Amino acid sequence: MIIQNIPIQSLKGIGPAKSKLFHKLGIKTVENLLYHYPRGYKDKSIITDIRDLLPEYLYTIRATVDAKPLEIRSKKGVLVIKLAVSDETGGINIVWFNNRFIKNNIKQGDELFFYGKVKQMGKDLVMESPEFEKTASSASVNLLRIVPEYPLTEGLTHKDIRKAVFNALELTAGKLTDIFPEDFRKRYQLSEINFCVNNLHFPETMFNMKLAVKRFKFEELFILQSGLIHIKRMYSIEEHGIVFKEYDERAFLHKLPFQLTNAQLKVVEEIFIDMEKNKPMNRLVQGDVGSGKTIVALLAMYKCTRNGFQSLMMVPTEILAEQHYLTFKCLLEGTGIRIELLKGSMSAKEKNAVLQRVNNHEADIIIGTHALIQDKVEFAKVGLVITDEQHRFGVRQRTALSDKGSNPDIMVMTATPIPRTLTLIFYGDLDVSLIDELPPGRKKIETYFIDSSKKERFYDFVKKELDQGRQAYFVCPLVEESEKLELNSATKYRDELQNKYFKGYNVGLLHGKMKADEKNLIMEDMRQGKIHILVATTVIEVGVNIPNATIMAIENADRFGLAQLHQLRGRVGRGEHQSYCILVSDTDSKIAVERLKYMTKSENGFDIAEKDLELRGAGEVLGQKQHGLPELKIADILNDTALLKLSRDAVEYLYDSGKLDEPEYQRMKKELDARFNRILEEIALN
Repeated sequence: MIIQNIPIQSLKGIGPAKSKLFHKLGIKTVENLLYHYPRGYKDKSIITDIRDLLPEYLYTIRATVDAKPLEIRSKKGVLVIKLAVSDETGGINIVWFNNRFIKNNIKQGDELFFYGKVKQMGKDLVMESPEFEKTASSASVNLLRIVPEYPLTEGLTHKDIRKAVFNALELTAGKLTDIFPEDFRKRYQLSEINFCVNNLHFPETMFNMKLAVKRFKFEELFILQSGLIHIKRMYSIEEHGIVFKEYDERAFLHKLPFQLTNAQLKVVEEIFIDMEKNKPMNRLVQGDVGSGKTIVALLAMYKCTRNGFQSLMMVPTEILAEQHYLTFKCLLEGTGIRIELLKGSMSAKEKNAVLQRVNNHEADIIIGTHALIQDKVEFAKVGLVITDEQHRFGVRQRTALSDKGSNPDIMVMTATPIPRTLTLIFYGDLDVSLIDELPPGRKKIETYFIDSSKKERFYDFVKKELDQGRQAYFVCPLVEESEKLELNSATKYRDELQNKYFKGYNVGLLHGKMKADEKNLIMEDMRQGKIHILVATTVIEVGVNIPNATIMAIENADRFGLAQLHQLRGRVGRGEHQSYCILVSDTDSKIAVERLKYMTKSENGFDIAEKDLELRGAGEVLGQKQHGLPELKIADILNDTALLKLSRDAVEYLYDSGKLDEPEYQRMKKELDARFNRILEEIALN
């Protein structure tokens, strides 16, 4: 049965108004509804005798109404409806508050089923504001069974969704076709789809519910990983790559104003071995903030250039592109290597001049933003493509970049540590290099967590640093006022700092809505020391390097994930002076406080990534904002690692065994393609 084509409005009881409410939850079809997973369950199937009731517990009872409902007004003016009921073992009073209409539905002598919490009221027990139904029937969706509870939206109740799901299950009863063939289900101990859909929403037993949940978690992880492997295979290059010759880099290394760490040298060796093979390199270089990934990239580009090829480096922001350009120009001085910068904000005349030099092979290293992948950009002889902070690029952007050359080597750099637990799902088919050592002499960034009552004292400390010639960042999460989140906007906050607390200093502003030229001008003023305090949104999160900046103050720090806070903190501590990170928050959330306290103790990005996953859950850490993966609706990567591995094994088994070509697997193949195409646009991974 093709349920994805049946609109939700075709179900009984769902008209145009109610269907709009379902749309708010992303439910437009019967398929969407059946895959709207319960967030929990209440077991209302067990009927308890009244004599066995205890206070503060939820119960289902079957009782007879002993008398007409009484209407009482309390001293505080609250309307109380009181109902005396009993069974063969005893009696109890049922109470509802400010609900006059309840008495219209109940008569003396009715036998009813009630579900609610029992409370102690004086010497007596009462059941407060219970749900109730008159008859026990298999059509009951709210009582006398294990009842699902769903994610809601304003205007929709659990009862509304249960009723719609029940009707959808009746419509599709026994008609759903399983995407997993029987032998596949047996191999991985998965239950059949019709059984699972029924027992996911209205389970006959808790054991059956667990079987259904296992199947849907497996299915979600299986489809996601199948999509990722499909992407990797779709864009993998099977042809021969460029075989780069060995080149003695020692003279260049001796010229550098610093020594490489052992970790950097190890990763450089891994990259060079890849470059000298006849298969195109496809390597991820992961390193913590400040571990020196940039120089590793430069050495790879140096080798590429000395072999007569061009190197491309694409970064997410013009600020970072400009910074890399200036750094590389300085380090490569006297080598004869020609560097070009290509930015979207350049004038047409500037851009055309750069493009001509690039096309004529008058440029060896080309650094830029998305401008590098525009159709009209032609390169002479590309041998190496490097993407920096790749989680900010989509699959198609990266592919368009590699298409600029003939099977070039690919290197991806990220300073956003992926929790070790997630490496399996993210980088299963990539060679991974890890720079797990910081350059010697880097001072620990002292990190403090304060509330706003200590701000003035903190501002005095900032002034002392500024008076010694240092600079500071003040980070604000939002640019504009938000009615929902009472956060300081960067603009308002900057004015407040300038006019009230730091009158004798120059307070600048940098935010994402500025034009590229404005951002570059601000950063240049910051580099030259003209700006003492830079108020910014998270546009400074990636790669900005001002060695003289020693203070990173983060307002509303509880609004950020740990990994993001770690990235922001990494913008300071890049020079010879002691640096500080101040986390400002008035949150009363225990989890947020635990996160912020953890930041004051740890400087290891990989440990922080693990803690972020533990505290916020995979849904947020893996959400589109951070890594571009579609959000998981039922699986939890942190707690479902066994299913994650099982589903990964299943995907690899399918691809390696050739099962997808067998007749009974054609439905699975078709369904995987359909679901994959629906999420392809959302995935922003390599």
